[in-house]
Amino acid sequence: MPNINGADKQGSAEKMRHGSSEGALTDGFERMDSLEREANHVKGLEQNIYPKVVTTAVTLRLAFQTIGIVYGDVGTSPLYVFDSIFPNGISVHKTADLLGATSLIIYTLFLITFIKYVFIVLRGNDRGEGGTFALYSLICRHANVSLLTKHNPEDRELSGFKLEEDEAKYRKPSRVQRLLESSSTAQTLLVIFTLLGTCMVIGDGVLTPSISVLSAVVGIKVQATTLSQATIVGISVGILVALFCLQRFGTDKVAFMFAPCVLVWFLMIGTIGIYNICKHEPGVLRAFNPYYMYEFFKANKKNGWIGLGGVVLCITGTEAMFADLGHFSVPAIQIGFTSIVFPSLLAAYLGQAAYLFKNPDAIGSTFYKSIPGAIYWPMFIVAVIAAVIASQAMISATFSIIKQSLALGCFPRVKVVYTSKKFTGQIYIPEMNWLIMIMCIIVTAGFGNTTQIGNAYGICVVAVMLVTTSLLTIIMLMIWRTNIFLVLAFALIFGSVELLYFSSVLYKFKDGGWLPLLFAGVFLAIMSVWHYGTVKRQEYETKNKLSMDWVIGLGSNFGVVRVPGVGLAYTKLAVGVPAIFSHYITNLPAMHSVLVFVCVKYLPISTVPEAERFLFRRVGPKAFGMYRAIVRYGYGDTGDDHEAFQSILLHHLKQFVTSNSLQMEAAATVADEDQAGKQLESSKLSIYPSNTSIVSCDNKGICDEGMAAETEAAFLERSIERGVVCILGQTELRASRDSSFVKGFLIDIAYSFLRKNSRESRLALNIPSEKLLKVGTINYI
Repeated sequence: MPNINGADKQGSAEKMRHGSSEGALTDGFERMDSLEREANHVKGLEQNIYPKVVTTAVTLRLAFQTIGIVYGDVGTSPLYVFDSIFPNGISVHKTADLLGATSLIIYTLFLITFIKYVFIVLRGNDRGEGGTFALYSLICRHANVSLLTKHNPEDRELSGFKLEEDEAKYRKPSRVQRLLESSSTAQTLLVIFTLLGTCMVIGDGVLTPSISVLSAVVGIKVQATTLSQATIVGISVGILVALFCLQRFGTDKVAFMFAPCVLVWFLMIGTIGIYNICKHEPGVLRAFNPYYMYEFFKANKKNGWIGLGGVVLCITGTEAMFADLGHFSVPAIQIGFTSIVFPSLLAAYLGQAAYLFKNPDAIGSTFYKSIPGAIYWPMFIVAVIAAVIASQAMISATFSIIKQSLALGCFPRVKVVYTSKKFTGQIYIPEMNWLIMIMCIIVTAGFGNTTQIGNAYGICVVAVMLVTTSLLTIIMLMIWRTNIFLVLAFALIFGSVELLYFSSVLYKFKDGGWLPLLFAGVFLAIMSVWHYGTVKRQEYETKNKLSMDWVIGLGSNFGVVRVPGVGLAYTKLAVGVPAIFSHYITNLPAMHSVLVFVCVKYLPISTVPEAERFLFRRVGPKAFGMYRAIVRYGYGDTGDDHEAFQSILLHHLKQFVTSNSLQMEAAATVADEDQAGKQLESSKLSIYPSNTSIVSCDNKGICDEGMAAETEAAFLERSIERGVVCILGQTELRASRDSSFVKGFLIDIAYSFLRKNSRESRLALNIPSEKLLKVGTINYI
């Protein structure tokens, strides 16, 4: 299809802009072109808008899958936790060291993972979606603070909004809500904080495979002492490549392949732990007494505080429980953790501590040396498999968080593949899969040991937890209206513990701790630049949209030949005619007999049911054959292939035309009839009756108004049969000459680079090339 290129003409465009004049038709015509007043759902599609109840069988199936996907990371932490706590060996205070460290591990798991995440944070899900953006979207729906997405009043009629707002709309805004809404600084900080947490999750997705696989493979040196570290690293890299090649098969298939292996892993580490407790030191059970934490810090002082950076590794992967929630469900995750994961981890850590009581020199390879010799090699194989699976947890979480960022306009366009027909949250992102793989290889080969990777890992883990604690505190105050004393207890207990851990991991900044901050900085810059460019582009299109006076002045044929068929013109505007329309009709001598402006918008809710997804209205009089379709998605919604999307869209448009057109025309004339009549008279327009002649085409493809009288619905049906073409604007954004250096760099270099290296719009919308017409422009901002 042709690609029309050119630049917008600034001077002559003034009379076309929205601000120029909508004078003569201010109220009368806005009734016919106002999304807030006229747009309606297609009649008869309101049923089945809520998700089906998940059965017990499905919940148990998902709980089984969580063992393989969600808990692989936290389950493999026993491979390296004790070695990270005591990198220089156990001190002379052996009892205080081992009982204190074990007590810290027990209560860290219990407090952070069991209490905070399993029974509090999971409640903060956004209708089944978890992660940093899910928390942010909840805040945005209950307060006007969103800098990422803007929604119109009619969006609040969606069930995703109404289900939560029906109870809250009669309550006065809380002080936190008023503070956030009145302070642009607070809103900006909230966005930055959210993006920072997202970037840390991505960094976590890079470091988890590196440390998990390397810590498992390095255990081979316990038996094969002649192997060099370079060989260990090479084997680890090979395993990582194989892991990322498996991702394309999808979480559902991978989970069923991995879950039995991880289940065996948990049962084995739990059994070995119980064996070591009984054989070496049953007195290790004293670690359940929190007093020994005090003894640990008293004996080790500063080294005890530094050792917290190793203790925190026992909760690595905890954030995956929340971030991976869209792949599973809250009950499934809770069942998996409480029944299998938590008991097995407690037994494993207690068993290792019991073994170290009798063999303190084993620190450095504690896990493998504590394995009974008869089952060493089977356990080694299971450990390597479990480490590979552990990586899957954060890879899946990374895919989920990137999809949410993409939907809310904070990440360059990438391909999102939905890998399961049963569970819509299970996805695969090819570009990010290979990028993370390359980064994992660089980290594994570059550091070559688990100590420095662990230092970097700890910063990612605690930083994400601090973000989650902060956002959830806002939700508890503003949305849940939790008792203030409970909120203070939540913030003080979990916030102080996490800050203490964060101070410890930051101490190791020079020894690898800089890496996650580098990751976060790079991804934060990418997301910020992309969002800045997207916002500026949206502002330009809104400012330069065409006035309806100008469109109406062209007449129903717009000064060009109207050919049979339907044109779907994609635009970012939910209201008004995009400026690219004038460029299109200026450069092409023909236009389709039916033109539909399609605006695909994402809202800060997890999902929009199909019955509520589409809004329609006419653009101009009926004779113009122009419509607007607003297609609304949640950030957790799956995308259809273009053929299916086009079929559904046109089906709903036909329903709109046949069911709602007369009612809307009546509504447009009843209210303030005298004023509307005067305005319509002054503009020489009239409301067309249902049998009015509209744009029609003869056998030669030449179209004219009034050539044949037929109903609007029949004409639309015949136009669809003639073919559908997608019209897509290919806009190049450039900074104007009077722009500052910073703006010029952000737009002309940074944003331009990201656009050129991200997926094309047509690929993101799944539009086939043979049905595409591109209209190119250059916009100076």
